[in-house]
Amino acid sequence: MEECKDTISMLDLMIRPAFAVKEGKICQVNAAAKSCLFLEGTEITQLLATGKEEYPAFQEGCLYLTLRLGESTFGASVTKLDGYDIFVLEQDEDRSELQAMALAAQELRNPLSNVMTVANRLYPVTGKDSDPALQEQVARINRGLYQMLRIIGNMSDAYRYCQESAPQMETRNICSLVDEIFQSCDPLIRQAQITFEHAVPQEQIFCLVDTEKLERAINNMLSNAIKFAAKGAHISATLTRKGHMLYLTVQDNGTGIAQNIRGNVYSRYLRQPGIEDGRYGIGLGLVLIRAAASAHGGTVLMENPKDHGSRITMTIAIHQRNDSNVRAPLYRIDYAGEKNHPLIELSETLPLSAYQKDME
Repeated sequence: MEECKDTISMLDLMIRPAFAVKEGKICQVNAAAKSCLFLEGTEITQLLATGKEEYPAFQEGCLYLTLRLGESTFGASVTKLDGYDIFVLEQDEDRSELQAMALAAQELRNPLSNVMTVANRLYPVTGKDSDPALQEQVARINRGLYQMLRIIGNMSDAYRYCQESAPQMETRNICSLVDEIFQSCDPLIRQAQITFEHAVPQEQIFCLVDTEKLERAINNMLSNAIKFAAKGAHISATLTRKGHMLYLTVQDNGTGIAQNIRGNVYSRYLRQPGIEDGRYGIGLGLVLIRAAASAHGGTVLMENPKDHGSRITMTIAIHQRNDSNVRAPLYRIDYAGEKNHPLIELSETLPLSAYQKDME
């Protein structure tokens, strides 16, 4: 009983809007959440914009979903603690942080583009017959530039994705699309000496998809799994269907998510700089994943299975057009500048050999 009182009193110490749910109703609200008009006694199911199916089945880990109150929509992370479901909400200040990163990324793009242009001139010099040491050094430059391109892209696109009110949806066979993404990553992951197994339903499921957001989400899910998996480890990725929802799951058998960061895993980009496990990065990849989930009417669940490793699941609602008009595929400007997407998105985790091939 004393632990429950401590959990409730903890809410009042939180600066971010937060409330506790027990038996399906909001039972305690901190001052910041009250200012957003969240009230005690409200049925939580009335507020769920996404997660109507996922939240009732939520047992452990950290779940990201969205809430709707009046005309306002809030992203929220949910964790279980002492018999309560603790909801911690995003704030407008969170997006201000992302906007500042996007502005910084804009300033960095031109210098990076100039360096990449000069670096490209080095690649013909390092052919198959050149000094292996020189090949290695140029490969290091190549990989470093791809890593910078990924970081800058995440800094700018995390804000853009969170701002977009109307995702660029098109009708796609999602099974085929996801399989193509898995297939493009497969040889690169195996170069990192990691076993990669993947499976999608052997059927055609046509639904509305924002192709760019989905691809970015999957690549970042795989990148996170690779970072926490040692050489010789195993990663599995699956797409399954349950009713009108799709479940996209990536699981590794690595060290799992550290206990001390599970509660704020979706807002890691707000942390104070310091000395810690560099594998966690600044968390913008998870911002892209949760933005993709929201755009597709879904949620994100991060959990540590009982055996070992970590598992991340993004859900996608199967939405289809209500009209019968034939629509041309959307024309998009390639976010990666026509460069190999997996080589960029997995650049933090791939060996040099992947970037030596890119130069040939």
